[in-house]
Amino acid sequence: MSDTPAADITTDAALVARLLAEQHPDLDGELRLVSDGWDNQLYRLGDRLAVRVPRREAAAHLIEHEQRMLPGIAERVSVRVPVPVRVGVPSATFPWPWSVVEWFDGIDGASVGAAGRVGLAEPLALFLGELAVPAPEAPHNLVRGIPLAARREAVATRLRSLSGRMEVADLEQAWREALDAPAWDGPPLLLHGDLHPGNLLLGPDGDLTGVVDFGDVTSGDPATDLATAWLTFDRDARERFRRALPVTPDTATWARARGWAVTMASALAMASDDNPRMAALARHALAQIPE
Repeated sequence: MSDTPAADITTDAALVARLLAEQHPDLDGELRLVSDGWDNQLYRLGDRLAVRVPRREAAAHLIEHEQRMLPGIAERVSVRVPVPVRVGVPSATFPWPWSVVEWFDGIDGASVGAAGRVGLAEPLALFLGELAVPAPEAPHNLVRGIPLAARREAVATRLRSLSGRMEVADLEQAWREALDAPAWDGPPLLLHGDLHPGNLLLGPDGDLTGVVDFGDVTSGDPATDLATAWLTFDRDARERFRRALPVTPDTATWARARGWAVTMASALAMASDDNPRMAALARHALAQIPE
Protein backbone atom coordinates (compact mmCIF):
# COMPACT_ATOMS: atom_id res chain seq x y z
CA MET A 1 0.00 0.00 0.00
CA SER A 2 1.33 3.46 -0.90
CA ASP A 3 2.00 5.90 1.93
CA THR A 4 2.57 8.88 -0.36
CA PRO A 5 -0.39 11.27 -0.16
CA ALA A 6 -2.51 11.41 -3.28
CA ALA A 7 -2.13 14.51 -5.41
CA ASP A 8 -4.94 17.04 -5.14
CA ILE A 9 -4.12 18.17 -8.67
CA THR A 10 -2.32 15.98 -11.18
CA THR A 11 0.20 17.88 -13.26
CA ASP A 12 2.14 16.90 -16.33
CA ALA A 13 4.68 18.49 -18.65
CA ALA A 14 1.93 19.88 -20.87
CA LEU A 15 0.34 21.77 -17.95
CA VAL A 16 3.70 23.16 -16.83
CA ALA A 17 4.49 24.24 -20.40
CA ARG A 18 1.15 26.08 -20.50
CA LEU A 19 1.94 27.86 -17.21
CA LEU A 20 5.30 28.98 -18.54
CA ALA A 21 3.77 30.16 -21.82
CA GLU A 22 1.19 32.22 -19.92
CA GLN A 23 3.45 33.81 -17.29
CA HIS A 24 7.06 33.46 -18.45
CA PRO A 25 6.95 32.99 -22.22
CA ASP A 26 10.65 33.72 -22.62
CA LEU A 27 11.48 30.47 -20.81
CA ASP A 28 11.26 27.43 -23.02
CA GLY A 29 12.93 24.09 -23.37
CA GLU A 30 12.28 20.42 -22.89
CA LEU A 31 10.32 19.62 -19.72
CA ARG A 32 10.65 16.32 -17.92
CA LEU A 33 9.52 15.17 -14.49
CA VAL A 34 12.55 14.41 -12.31
CA SER A 35 11.03 14.26 -8.81
CA ASP A 36 7.56 13.40 -7.55
CA GLY A 37 7.59 13.98 -3.81
CA TRP A 38 5.04 14.14 -1.04
CA ASP A 39 4.35 17.82 -1.53
CA ASN A 40 5.87 18.97 -4.82
CA GLN A 41 6.83 17.85 -8.28
CA LEU A 42 10.01 19.04 -9.94
CA TYR A 43 10.25 19.36 -13.72
CA ARG A 44 13.62 19.97 -15.28
CA LEU A 45 13.43 22.77 -17.85
CA GLY A 46 16.19 22.50 -20.41
CA ASP A 47 19.69 22.28 -18.96
CA ARG A 48 19.73 25.22 -16.52
CA LEU A 49 16.34 25.50 -14.84
CA ALA A 50 13.64 23.53 -13.05
CA VAL A 51 9.97 24.21 -12.25
CA ARG A 52 8.73 23.40 -8.74
CA VAL A 53 4.97 22.78 -8.64
CA PRO A 54 2.91 21.83 -5.56
CA ARG A 55 0.88 18.65 -5.88
CA ARG A 56 -1.25 19.17 -2.76
CA GLU A 57 -3.17 22.19 -1.48
CA ALA A 58 -1.62 21.69 1.96
CA ALA A 59 1.82 22.30 0.43
CA ALA A 60 0.94 25.30 -1.70
CA HIS A 61 1.76 27.84 1.00
CA LEU A 62 5.18 26.19 1.47
CA ILE A 63 6.16 27.43 -1.98
CA GLU A 64 5.27 30.94 -0.85
CA HIS A 65 7.48 30.52 2.23
CA GLU A 66 10.41 29.56 0.01
CA GLN A 67 9.79 32.50 -2.30
CA ARG A 68 9.81 34.87 0.66
CA MET A 69 12.71 33.49 2.68
CA LEU A 70 15.23 32.03 0.23
CA PRO A 71 16.64 35.29 -1.18
CA GLY A 72 17.74 36.38 2.30
CA ILE A 73 19.05 32.92 3.15
CA ALA A 74 21.15 32.85 -0.01
CA GLU A 75 22.86 36.07 1.06
CA ARG A 76 23.99 34.50 4.34
CA VAL A 77 25.06 30.98 3.48
CA SER A 78 28.07 29.82 1.49
CA VAL A 79 26.36 26.79 -0.08
CA ARG A 80 23.92 27.03 -2.97
CA VAL A 81 20.19 27.12 -2.19
CA PRO A 82 17.32 27.14 -4.74
CA VAL A 83 16.38 30.81 -4.83
CA PRO A 84 13.43 31.25 -7.22
CA VAL A 85 14.54 32.98 -10.41
CA ARG A 86 10.92 33.41 -11.48
CA VAL A 87 7.66 33.27 -9.53
CA GLY A 88 4.44 31.73 -10.78
CA VAL A 89 1.19 33.13 -9.41
CA PRO A 90 -2.21 31.42 -9.06
CA SER A 91 -4.30 31.57 -12.22
CA ALA A 92 -7.24 29.98 -13.95
CA THR A 93 -4.83 27.34 -15.28
CA PHE A 94 -3.38 26.40 -11.88
CA PRO A 95 -4.72 27.70 -8.54
CA TRP A 96 -1.50 27.72 -6.48
CA PRO A 97 1.87 29.50 -6.58
CA TRP A 98 4.85 27.79 -8.22
CA SER A 99 8.51 28.62 -8.82
CA VAL A 100 11.21 28.43 -11.45
CA VAL A 101 14.59 27.70 -9.87
CA GLU A 102 18.11 27.10 -11.07
CA TRP A 103 18.89 23.46 -11.75
CA PHE A 104 21.52 22.05 -9.38
CA ASP A 105 23.65 19.12 -10.48
CA GLY A 106 24.59 16.66 -7.77
CA ILE A 107 23.74 13.43 -6.01
CA ASP A 108 21.21 13.65 -3.23
CA GLY A 109 22.42 12.33 0.09
CA ALA A 110 19.65 9.75 0.32
CA SER A 111 21.15 7.98 -2.70
CA VAL A 112 24.37 7.10 -0.88
CA GLY A 113 25.02 5.40 2.43
CA ALA A 114 26.38 7.00 5.58
CA ALA A 115 29.96 6.30 4.44
CA GLY A 116 29.34 8.48 1.40
CA ARG A 117 28.10 11.35 3.57
CA VAL A 118 31.11 11.63 5.88
CA GLY A 119 32.50 14.56 3.90
CA LEU A 120 29.40 16.61 4.68
CA ALA A 121 30.21 16.91 8.38
CA GLU A 122 32.20 20.14 8.32
CA PRO A 123 30.40 21.98 5.49
CA LEU A 124 26.97 21.11 6.91
CA ALA A 125 28.07 22.40 10.32
CA LEU A 126 29.20 25.63 8.67
CA PHE A 127 25.87 25.94 6.83
CA LEU A 128 23.90 25.61 10.05
CA GLY A 129 26.08 28.18 11.75
CA GLU A 130 25.42 30.62 8.93
CA LEU A 131 21.70 29.87 8.82
CA ALA A 132 20.85 29.99 12.53
CA VAL A 133 20.25 33.70 13.09
CA PRO A 134 17.35 35.23 15.03
CA ALA A 135 14.35 35.25 12.70
CA PRO A 136 11.08 36.02 14.48
CA GLU A 137 9.64 36.99 11.09
CA ALA A 138 10.02 33.47 9.65
CA PRO A 139 6.87 31.46 8.83
CA HIS A 140 5.20 29.67 11.71
CA ASN A 141 5.39 25.90 11.54
CA LEU A 142 3.10 23.64 13.57
CA VAL A 143 5.54 20.72 13.74
CA ARG A 144 9.10 22.08 13.51
CA GLY A 145 11.03 24.38 15.82
CA ILE A 146 8.40 24.10 18.54
CA PRO A 147 8.83 22.69 22.08
CA LEU A 148 9.25 18.93 21.88
CA ALA A 149 6.46 18.43 24.41
CA ALA A 150 4.01 19.45 21.68
CA ARG A 151 5.02 16.30 19.75
CA ARG A 152 4.65 13.98 22.74
CA GLU A 153 1.49 12.16 21.66
CA ALA A 154 2.42 11.86 17.99
CA VAL A 155 5.82 10.37 18.78
CA ALA A 156 4.42 8.03 21.43
CA THR A 157 1.90 6.71 18.90
CA ARG A 158 4.60 6.12 16.29
CA LEU A 159 6.90 4.36 18.77
CA ARG A 160 4.06 2.06 19.79
CA SER A 161 3.51 1.19 16.15
CA LEU A 162 7.22 0.62 15.56
CA SER A 163 7.40 -1.73 18.54
CA GLY A 164 5.80 -4.36 16.35
CA ARG A 165 8.71 -4.13 13.92
CA MET A 166 11.76 -3.47 16.11
CA GLU A 167 13.07 -2.97 19.62
CA VAL A 168 12.19 0.57 20.70
CA ALA A 169 13.33 0.74 24.34
CA ASP A 170 16.43 2.79 23.50
CA LEU A 171 14.38 5.13 21.31
CA GLU A 172 11.89 5.62 24.12
CA GLN A 173 14.74 6.38 26.52
CA ALA A 174 16.23 8.96 24.12
CA TRP A 175 12.78 10.51 23.75
CA ARG A 176 12.27 10.74 27.52
CA GLU A 177 15.69 12.36 27.96
CA ALA A 178 14.84 14.90 25.28
CA LEU A 179 11.53 15.75 26.94
CA ASP A 180 13.28 16.13 30.30
CA ALA A 181 15.94 18.47 28.92
CA PRO A 182 15.46 22.20 29.54
CA ALA A 183 13.55 23.86 26.70
CA TRP A 184 15.19 26.36 24.36
CA ASP A 185 14.98 29.79 25.99
CA GLY A 186 16.85 31.83 23.40
CA PRO A 187 15.45 33.81 20.47
CA PRO A 188 13.78 31.81 17.70
CA LEU A 189 16.56 30.95 15.22
CA LEU A 190 16.10 30.40 11.50
CA LEU A 191 15.68 26.71 10.60
CA HIS A 192 15.66 24.70 7.41
CA GLY A 193 13.12 22.46 9.14
CA ASP A 194 13.67 19.23 7.19
CA LEU A 195 17.41 18.68 7.08
CA HIS A 196 17.58 15.00 6.16
CA PRO A 197 20.07 13.62 3.62
CA GLY A 198 17.55 13.67 0.77
CA ASN A 199 17.69 17.47 0.89
CA LEU A 200 21.48 17.63 0.71
CA LEU A 201 23.30 17.57 -2.63
CA LEU A 202 26.75 16.03 -2.98
CA GLY A 203 29.39 16.69 -5.58
CA PRO A 204 31.53 13.96 -7.18
CA ASP A 205 34.01 14.15 -4.28
CA GLY A 206 31.28 13.84 -1.64
CA ASP A 207 31.34 17.53 -0.76
CA LEU A 208 28.23 19.61 -0.05
CA THR A 209 27.13 21.40 -3.21
CA GLY A 210 23.59 22.44 -2.29
CA VAL A 211 20.79 22.36 0.26
CA VAL A 212 17.27 22.14 -1.17
CA ASP A 213 13.58 21.91 -0.19
CA PHE A 214 13.03 24.76 2.24
CA GLY A 215 9.27 24.24 2.40
CA ASP A 216 9.43 23.75 6.18
CA VAL A 217 11.53 26.89 6.74
CA THR A 218 10.67 28.41 10.11
CA SER A 219 12.30 29.68 13.28
CA GLY A 220 12.56 28.22 16.75
CA ASP A 221 14.68 25.73 18.66
CA PRO A 222 17.98 25.13 16.79
CA ALA A 223 17.93 21.54 18.05
CA THR A 224 15.43 20.84 15.25
CA ASP A 225 18.04 21.14 12.51
CA LEU A 226 20.75 19.55 14.65
CA ALA A 227 18.77 16.29 14.37
CA THR A 228 20.61 15.86 11.08
CA ALA A 229 23.53 14.60 13.18
CA TRP A 230 21.66 11.27 13.52
CA LEU A 231 19.71 11.40 10.27
CA THR A 232 22.81 11.95 8.13
CA PHE A 233 25.89 10.62 9.93
CA ASP A 234 27.32 7.63 11.73
CA ARG A 235 28.92 8.04 15.17
CA ASP A 236 32.36 9.24 14.04
CA ALA A 237 31.03 11.71 11.47
CA ARG A 238 28.44 12.91 13.97
CA GLU A 239 31.23 13.86 16.39
CA ARG A 240 33.08 15.62 13.57
CA PHE A 241 29.89 17.52 12.78
CA ARG A 242 29.36 18.50 16.41
CA ARG A 243 32.96 19.68 16.84
CA ALA A 244 32.73 21.74 13.62
CA LEU A 245 29.62 23.68 14.64
CA PRO A 246 30.48 27.37 15.17
CA VAL A 247 28.62 27.26 18.49
CA THR A 248 29.01 23.99 20.36
CA PRO A 249 25.58 22.76 21.49
CA ASP A 250 25.16 22.43 25.24
CA THR A 251 24.03 19.15 26.79
CA ALA A 252 20.35 20.13 26.80
CA THR A 253 20.35 21.23 23.15
CA TRP A 254 22.10 18.03 22.05
CA ALA A 255 19.57 15.95 24.00
CA ARG A 256 16.69 17.81 22.33
CA ALA A 257 18.39 17.33 18.96
CA ARG A 258 18.40 13.58 19.54
CA GLY A 259 14.73 13.87 20.46
CA TRP A 260 14.06 15.65 17.18
CA ALA A 261 15.88 12.80 15.44
CA VAL A 262 13.44 10.37 17.10
CA THR A 263 10.57 12.54 15.90
CA MET A 264 11.75 12.72 12.28
CA ALA A 265 13.08 9.18 11.94
CA SER A 266 9.92 7.65 13.38
CA ALA A 267 7.83 9.73 10.97
CA LEU A 268 9.96 8.54 8.05
CA ALA A 269 9.68 4.94 9.21
CA MET A 270 5.88 5.13 9.38
CA ALA A 271 5.45 6.77 5.99
CA SER A 272 8.03 5.26 3.66
CA ASP A 273 6.82 1.74 2.85
CA ASP A 274 6.55 2.77 -0.80
CA ASN A 275 9.83 4.72 -0.85
CA PRO A 276 12.95 2.57 -0.39
CA ARG A 277 15.29 5.58 -0.22
CA MET A 278 13.39 7.20 2.65
CA ALA A 279 12.91 3.84 4.36
CA ALA A 280 16.69 3.38 4.29
CA LEU A 281 17.16 6.80 5.88
CA ALA A 282 14.71 5.88 8.62
CA ARG A 283 16.52 2.61 9.34
CA HIS A 284 19.86 4.39 9.49
CA ALA A 285 18.66 7.10 11.88
CA LEU A 286 16.76 4.73 14.14
CA ALA A 287 19.90 2.61 14.46
CA GLN A 288 22.08 5.66 15.22
CA ILE A 289 19.89 7.25 17.89
CA PRO A 290 20.71 4.74 20.67
CA GLU A 291 24.47 5.22 20.17
